Amino acid sequence: MTPPEAPTGTAAKPGANPAANPAANPAANNAHEFSVSEISFALKRTVEDTFGHVRVRGEVTGYRGPHSSGHCYFGLKDDKARMDAVIWRGVFSKLRFKPEEGMEVIATGKLTTYPGSSKYQIVIEHLEPAGVGALMALLEERRKKLAAEGLFAQERKRALPYLPEVIGVVTSPTGAVIRDILHRLQDRFPRRVLVWPVRVQGETSAAEVAAAIRGFNAMTPGGAMTPGGAMPRPDVLIVARGGGSIEDLWSFNEEVVVRAAAESEIPLISAVGHETDTTLIDFASDRRAPTPTAAAEMAVPVRADLIADLRDRATRLMRAETRLVESARTGLAGLARGLPKLGDLVALPRQRFDNAADRLRGALSRVTTVKRGELHKAGAPSLAPIRRQIAEARKRNAEMAARAKQAEMRHLGDLARRLDGAGKLLESYSYQGVLRRGYAVVRDAQGRPVRSAAGQAAGAALEIEFADGRLGALVAPGGAPKPQPKKSAPKKDSGKQGSLL
Repeated sequence: MTPPEAPTGTAAKPGANPAANPAANPAANNAHEFSVSEISFALKRTVEDTFGHVRVRGEVTGYRGPHSSGHCYFGLKDDKARMDAVIWRGVFSKLRFKPEEGMEVIATGKLTTYPGSSKYQIVIEHLEPAGVGALMALLEERRKKLAAEGLFAQERKRALPYLPEVIGVVTSPTGAVIRDILHRLQDRFPRRVLVWPVRVQGETSAAEVAAAIRGFNAMTPGGAMTPGGAMPRPDVLIVARGGGSIEDLWSFNEEVVVRAAAESEIPLISAVGHETDTTLIDFASDRRAPTPTAAAEMAVPVRADLIADLRDRATRLMRAETRLVESARTGLAGLARGLPKLGDLVALPRQRFDNAADRLRGALSRVTTVKRGELHKAGAPSLAPIRRQIAEARKRNAEMAARAKQAEMRHLGDLARRLDGAGKLLESYSYQGVLRRGYAVVRDAQGRPVRSAAGQAAGAALEIEFADGRLGALVAPGGAPKPQPKKSAPKKDSGKQGSLL
């Protein structure tokens, strides 16, 4: 390690020679004085320059999950030492393996110091378990935790549909797995397949697989696969990946994937790795297939076998129906032989019917003769009052009709007289009658009656209506000439008092 750089001048290295001890060498009191901050940041630069990239193996201690800020603070220790560790929020979200208490890991990052507490720490940029043994221990611990939550319970398992219409596949779109599944489905029973492409390993693999499972479950049931329409919801899901190491298959051991598989409402088949590979999604799925090809075989039956079975059942059904019909025909023939002939059965009833018909014909004739005689005897004296009542009723109806006719004529005469009187009264009140007596009606240009000469300007147009027509007129300038009173001749004084009028 290089010593911290002095801001100005050259500082003596502490402990480099006895002169550095003020007690031993009074000249040391002239050494440059550093502030705490200068020393702290000088040490920070020295540590970061010297240990810019390191790999540290140790056991995770003091881990309590992400801080409220999203950063993680914990420690790494072995049997002799301990150091602080920090994972920034942006790096933590991208880690493939998350730290867990007691987990032995290999942390890759850089060393730095925290001047606020005079401690050094490693800023982790990558984290991985320390060997397969650590991964298996972590896997077993996670399996126990999820099993305790009931995610692997047998009663949660759902039966697979016998013949699904749509199959959803979550896998890589470019690998051999999807080709094997499609080829096997085509051989056994062709079905519609929806592929949700995901990464099957890497840092983002687990999140993509969980999102695909939840995305298939979010589809609307009963959708139609039509251009521009909604995708149909699959009847069964297959989560598949080829074989690999435990590190390659680790995405399918992540909690987010296991919980998504356990929450799936659609029956799910896990087909991850080879037959000897086991991941946690296998425990949460409804069925586990040893290979992706075996998953396709679980999803659908063999179409040829179904056709052969259907034909065999149809043949057996036809044979059973033939035997049933023959048995019924034989039984019916046996029963028919024990029955009497139809003619014998109806002969006696026919004879009784003929006898009853003959007796009925004579009885009807006799009854008719008797009833006619009784009617003749009772009809002569009893019908005379009825005829008289009918004649009287007709007479009354004729008299009432004549009276109604006379009342109607009187009423019409009264109405005619009232109408004539109203017409005469209307004519007497009408101004046309006044016009016929020599008067006239004067109207202005708007057709309104002029009731006085006042307010009529010279040249104004007027209309004068007479009894026999109308004339137009204009108001003369100055109005109409005022009449001059006549001068009366002086009366001779007769010596008598004259009249006042």
